[in-house]
Amino acid sequence: MAFSPQFLDELRTRSGLADAIGRRVRLSRKGREHIGLCPFHKEKTPSFTVNEDKGFYHCFGCGAHGSVIDFVMNTEGMSFPEAVERLAGEAGMEVPADTPEERRRARQRQSLYDVMEAACAYFEKTLRMPEGRQGLAYFRGRGLDDETIARFRLGFAVDARGAIKGALARDGVQEDLLVAAGLLIRPDDAARPAYDRFRGRVMFPIADKRGRLIAFGGRILGAGEPKYLNSPETPLFHKGRVLYGLAEAAPAARKQGTLIVAEGYMDVIALVRAGFENAVAPLGTALTEDQIRELWRLAREPVLCFDGDAAGERAAFRAAERVLPLLKPGYSLRFAFLISGEDPDSQIKRYRREFMTGALDHALSLSDLLWRMETWSRPRNTPEQRAALKKRLGDHARTINDPTVRSQFLQGFNDRLWRDPRPAGRERGRGPAPTVRLDPKAGLGVRVDPLREEQQVLLAIIINHPGFIDRVEDQLGSVDFGDESLDHLRQAVLSILSGGAGVDADGLREELTRRGLSESLDALFGHVLVRRHRLIRSEASLEDVQATWDESYALLRRAALTAEMQRRKEAAAGGYMKKDEWDPDHSLIRAALEDLGE
Repeated sequence: MAFSPQFLDELRTRSGLADAIGRRVRLSRKGREHIGLCPFHKEKTPSFTVNEDKGFYHCFGCGAHGSVIDFVMNTEGMSFPEAVERLAGEAGMEVPADTPEERRRARQRQSLYDVMEAACAYFEKTLRMPEGRQGLAYFRGRGLDDETIARFRLGFAVDARGAIKGALARDGVQEDLLVAAGLLIRPDDAARPAYDRFRGRVMFPIADKRGRLIAFGGRILGAGEPKYLNSPETPLFHKGRVLYGLAEAAPAARKQGTLIVAEGYMDVIALVRAGFENAVAPLGTALTEDQIRELWRLAREPVLCFDGDAAGERAAFRAAERVLPLLKPGYSLRFAFLISGEDPDSQIKRYRREFMTGALDHALSLSDLLWRMETWSRPRNTPEQRAALKKRLGDHARTINDPTVRSQFLQGFNDRLWRDPRPAGRERGRGPAPTVRLDPKAGLGVRVDPLREEQQVLLAIIINHPGFIDRVEDQLGSVDFGDESLDHLRQAVLSILSGGAGVDADGLREELTRRGLSESLDALFGHVLVRRHRLIRSEASLEDVQATWDESYALLRRAALTAEMQRRKEAAAGGYMKKDEWDPDHSLIRAALEDLGE
């Protein structure tokens, strides 16, 4: 019985090498591999390794080597077809029948690879011809040089109904194959001729994970819909199983242990040009289950990149909901948010490489993202509000099929709810109650939270003195800002200044304004304390700035530690925590307070 390469690739992907071998061999993890005693010869010291990412096992003692199919054949005495049928049944896959029709399809698929290669060469050639100057101008306008265009085999489809049909027909390619490859559209009316699918578009060839061309994506130039057009489903191409750039990204992903998942073709190209060669993208849609599993074959926690605006956060939330049922121990996703309004392509062009590195390094875990999404702009001061939050988080966790991961998420959310109390009537329940201070200029009594004022001082210092971030970045990142508008401003400042990009005060204010934070800036610098504080102005000396920062930071840190101490005492009194878990004599909290002079 003959099986197509596509079927066997999918079978190996779905079977899970370590799981299959682990049913017969006791495996333990060592780095990115599993090791155990070889089942094919007697040994006392493990020399049998399983590499899930690469999809093979190898014994350094006896030389046994192969895929999951080979393992089943060698351990259970099965033939190749029997092993395939056994694994397919476990994976819920239907084994294709070995019929004359199936053999004909297999031959056709092999022919289609040749057709796709010929089409790609045609599009590449056309880009360099006079009729392709519009497409070449587009790529030049996007900052691509000849080396990049050649590396990604970019091309152009002229705006004509029979261009590729005529060109490949002259090379002897039959029309039926062009239709089967998705390059031609055959009208329902048999009297009308087939015509080119891609017309007036720049072309991005799409390869499978083995590097074979299987489809194209085309972007229209000028007006028209759709903006991006992909090949249809064909014997070679199944959109929901393919990731753009995977074959090229795989070596770098294995070496670095992670993958970057961007949105589109140009994002991947921009990332690769900037040195992030482990970049891939889905094909214009949200990640599918098959694509997530494909990512996990190369990286345990791929990083998904999103625009830092509301639309980007919604897209991230949808991806989180999609992956939750698939989670298994050690496998998840992380979420990186870029500068608002930017995608990887535009951010890399506009800012230094460190901005992208910083966004990736500070990617949120899946649980952090869910917490952020469910708490952002939602009050949680009253018992009823906190109960509603607990239910929302629990509903997410209960969609996880793996019981171990599910219990860890539930426990993590419960712990976080306990650590983040918000008693009614207080800003996050931290620090002293608000006081009343008289603003002499306004002549009015203004209700003031002293901790909030100290947070404003820290932000004003950094905005007036961006270079000071090198000294205090970790401290600013660790301060718990209760006011959401201030915290939004803090996060934006950290995002802009991360990586030491050399932004001055004017540039920082300009970028914050461009991100829609002008009102927050005006409110901050319009506050009477900030407005009259001589020691934090742009002309203040570095010594004065440092002294002011130390004073404000110490006050905030002391309040946070004191609140944590009180929380532990209350938890112990209520029976929720053992005394030795909160006793200051056995806690780092007391030492930290002593460092602050308490």
